[in-house]
Amino acid sequence: MAVDAAGYSLKLGPRTRRRKLVNLVMQAIATLAALAAVAVLVLVIYSVARRGVAALSWDFFTKTAATFGQPGGGVANVLVGSIVIVAGATLMALPVGILVALYVSEFAPRRLANLVKLVLDILNGLPSIIIGIFVYGLLVIGSGQAAWKGSFALAIIMLPLISRATQEVLALVPSTLREGALALGASRWRTVVGVVLPTSIGGIVTGTVLAIARAAGETAPLLFTTSIAANAVTWDPRQPVLGIPFDIFVLSESPDPADHARAWALGFVLITFILVTSLTARILLARHRQKLEG
Repeated sequence: MAVDAAGYSLKLGPRTRRRKLVNLVMQAIATLAALAAVAVLVLVIYSVARRGVAALSWDFFTKTAATFGQPGGGVANVLVGSIVIVAGATLMALPVGILVALYVSEFAPRRLANLVKLVLDILNGLPSIIIGIFVYGLLVIGSGQAAWKGSFALAIIMLPLISRATQEVLALVPSTLREGALALGASRWRTVVGVVLPTSIGGIVTGTVLAIARAAGETAPLLFTTSIAANAVTWDPRQPVLGIPFDIFVLSESPDPADHARAWALGFVLITFILVTSLTARILLARHRQKLEG
């Protein structure tokens, strides 16, 4: 049967041309928005680096702050304090976040799992200053400040990030792995511990790294829990220590221009840390997804 092509036209109709035009306009707007976001990030990094790189030196990383009007000084105690606080928060939030994610993904009934997810989302949206006030009233009043109390506040911030990231990774694990382990006679918990969890370890690390990057920049919880500290390097979590975000705030309020330079330098160190951890997390997540899909 012959097809009569005389009635067909290869020209685009007005509706098709309008749709293509709208599509090009929306693509251009989306591209401009993405470029604007990247430009803001580049501008912030350049501005902080231009003002802070000059203050970086060996003494900056190895000495404590100068006292009694002495020149120079460094932020060794602040860097050590941030390591203590963030490490303590990670040790608190990581096991709890993984266990919550495993329960929600593998054991909880559907309705209860949805409720726990909602609670985690709400907790993730709470302002950090509210968490700081909560920990202040719960742990600080009556007993004083300490590094582990700041870690506890940051752990509350990290918990929903780690848990939700772990849930997303657990959802990527093929169901055939679970079914194969159960078919071989393994119990449910043994399947989770021996098969599901090792398969998801890359994604769990990624979520943890992103949570650490988020917690490292928090100031409000540390203001209420561990801000009155001695000008000395200490690794004892029972003692109050200074964190990088809080010290940036204090130095920026000082009338001394040298303190302003140290504040910019600390800001550059913090931005560099967050950039490195975020890029590491993205690389680990991409490799882990490729491994699971493969």
